Amino acid sequence: MKANREIRKLGNRAIASLLTALLLMTATAFAQKSKPAAKPAAAQAEQARAIVLRGGKLLTITHGAIENGVLVMENGKITAVGAADSVQVPKNARIIDVTGMTVYPGLIDSETQLGLTEISLDTTTNDLEETSDAIMPHMHVYDAFHAESELIPVTRMNGVTNAIVAPATRDTLPGQDSFVQLDGKSSQEMLLVRDIAMPLNFTGAQRRNESFEKAKFPQTRMGMAAQLRQVFIDAQDYAQKFPDYDKKAADWEKDKKGDKPSPPKRDLKLEALLPYLEGKRPVVLAAEEPSDLQVALGLAREFRLKVILNHVSHSQILLDQIAATQLPVIVGPIYETPKDNERYDSVYKLPAELAKRGVKIAFASYDSHNVRNLPYQAGYAVAFGLSHEEAMKALTMNPAEIWGVADQLGSLDPGKTANVVVADGDPLELKTDVKRVFIAGREVPLESRQTRLRDQYGK
Repeated sequence: MKANREIRKLGNRAIASLLTALLLMTATAFAQKSKPAAKPAAAQAEQARAIVLRGGKLLTITHGAIENGVLVMENGKITAVGAADSVQVPKNARIIDVTGMTVYPGLIDSETQLGLTEISLDTTTNDLEETSDAIMPHMHVYDAFHAESELIPVTRMNGVTNAIVAPATRDTLPGQDSFVQLDGKSSQEMLLVRDIAMPLNFTGAQRRNESFEKAKFPQTRMGMAAQLRQVFIDAQDYAQKFPDYDKKAADWEKDKKGDKPSPPKRDLKLEALLPYLEGKRPVVLAAEEPSDLQVALGLAREFRLKVILNHVSHSQILLDQIAATQLPVIVGPIYETPKDNERYDSVYKLPAELAKRGVKIAFASYDSHNVRNLPYQAGYAVAFGLSHEEAMKALTMNPAEIWGVADQLGSLDPGKTANVVVADGDPLELKTDVKRVFIAGREVPLESRQTRLRDQYGK
């Protein structure tokens, strides 16, 4: 019996040792698998090679079109652009023949909800807005931006490389916009400017009067105006508390009399408004009807806000006044139905009428699932009087200037980020196919969930 017990002890020890060894082997294997594999020297050299697009028609935006041109990209930047006989091609460059193709800067969408929604009917995938209050300027798009969205590859496939991501428009002040680049390993890499602007929606759709049971303030446009005016005044008062506290604290330090003053309690909602009341960042003022636009512009003047106008879709009678403000305008959506008192083509002609008056315009999709249709809005506008050159600028250089990134994006100029698109025709034509997209000099695969399903099940 004693011998059997000793044998069992030895067996148990052997099993325990074997299990320990297996666990160590598994942990080691997992650790080795988890480590990022070092890139072979050949792969690193390939990544560092210059990329040359040769033989295509270059739409530079700032310097016209170059037939039979050459564009050179190195280290994520455009390093040379010009006619084929005037550009020196770097040694060992990767040369891509784009003869017969059109090469142009990546398009910029000036308002989307990319990365904030995935499936419209699934609330768990929607971070479009915080509807608990109409005034939510302390909401930040970057806190919700989902870089892995399947909608982003679809958008890239039609040449859109950058976008303003904004909250939905149910609230008057729904949060702050972010400016993103549509490629990157994570949201941190894709978010180029985290808080770039703040939408101020004054279209009437923000009224809380959808039903008698749910109605609450503000239920009218005058209520919306009063609410905005009050929150701006509160923010101005809040800003004054800090210099007042600093003065009291300095005075107390001199004589130490009485109780030491306490610093003001932070209010994130009011604090978020300060850069806009100080004119450091722009407010994107959305209005459609003439009366809404006039009231909203009055508020902007009252509080000296830096303004980018948005929509103005049905304010044709105010176009001269809009031009007189010298404010840029984001136009669209161009497919909107005209009002009963408008011509059938009033919305289609709006971009051309604004451009004719010297207004700087930019196009926006105002969408998430159909951002890929952005160039066709410009195409519609061309059909109704906007020049092709101005339409391309409204997709590239104009938005880059409006959003303060013209030193990096918007044209095919040396020194700018190499966001470049190669297509087989006019960028504004429906029949044109995008063949290559480069973002920060890296060629992005033109595939999406839809193309993967097509390839998987279409065999």
